[in-house]
Amino acid sequence: MKLKLLLCFSLIMVTFFNCKNKEEVSHLNYFDYSNPEDQYTGGIRMIPIKTPAGEFKVWTKRIGNNPKIKVLLLHGGPGVTHELYECFDGYFPKEGIEYIYYDQLGSYYSDQPDDNRLWTNDRFVDEVEQVRKALGLNKDNFYLLGQSWGGILAMEYAFKHQNNLKGLIISNMMSSAPLYNKYAEEVLGPKLPKDVFEQIKTFEKNKDYHNPKYQELLFKYYYTEHILRKPLNKWPEAVNRCFKHLNPNVYIFMQGPSEFGITGNATLKNWDVRDKLKSISVPTLVIGSKHDTMDPKHMEWMSKEVQNGRFLFCPNGSHLSQYDDQKTYILGVIKFLNDVNENKF
Repeated sequence: MKLKLLLCFSLIMVTFFNCKNKEEVSHLNYFDYSNPEDQYTGGIRMIPIKTPAGEFKVWTKRIGNNPKIKVLLLHGGPGVTHELYECFDGYFPKEGIEYIYYDQLGSYYSDQPDDNRLWTNDRFVDEVEQVRKALGLNKDNFYLLGQSWGGILAMEYAFKHQNNLKGLIISNMMSSAPLYNKYAEEVLGPKLPKDVFEQIKTFEKNKDYHNPKYQELLFKYYYTEHILRKPLNKWPEAVNRCFKHLNPNVYIFMQGPSEFGITGNATLKNWDVRDKLKSISVPTLVIGSKHDTMDPKHMEWMSKEVQNGRFLFCPNGSHLSQYDDQKTYILGVIKFLNDVNENKF
């Protein structure tokens, strides 16, 4: 009897240590930077991009290794940076998810040519495709996550190249700029104190966007309600650093001088792809937030308009809901990635 118990105990211990060793190997593989170039730079690559204005380089940084789940992150703006996603470091490595930080051309860590011919949707889509090829991403592992302007870029990429995707995540972005402007004007604006809303509209009517008072009103009454729902002195350092690194030339040319809708002569002002969403067949997660600058009901509609969609609602979130409704947002993204990977979507 004692011998049987001893053998049973030994078998349990062998199984335990084998499992433990497998976990350790998996962990070691995830952080494997044995490729000489990756190890030397800590996963950073400056990828050459061909454009109508010549060749430039864009910055990428790979975190982890996972042959089945590789997430390329498209930041907002345009002209902001990958830094808005740095909170993912607290979640994705534990889940074994490989993700790639990426600054688009014109953004802080990449080349910043002064040529407005480059700031078009089609040119950015072509850039993403060149980045995909350089990183070796394909339909068996390639997930694209885009937030805000990055959501526009993710949709435009899917319209042209969805055969290269395993999954698509559209975060905090409507499919129509005119409807976005209407939501800001007719829903969010009237929620502001009446005198504040009137002052903001007067500044915009006079195109006095650089007036410090205009910026003060937006930050105090609008940004802390609908961009990131925390007092400005409690905004995460990564977010402050991101906005510090913003390229205003790209941002204003495409988005306009304010987050209160797409204003001025911004090139995205009339962007509208509502009628094209039905063409997206790849598994798609659409993320909307209760306090966002974007209408969450519209984003829920988007999730039903694509052929194979899911909606993630962040009840406490705003435009940067990866911070003000963090667990809902990031855990929802992780579930989507795992569900698609395991054919449970």
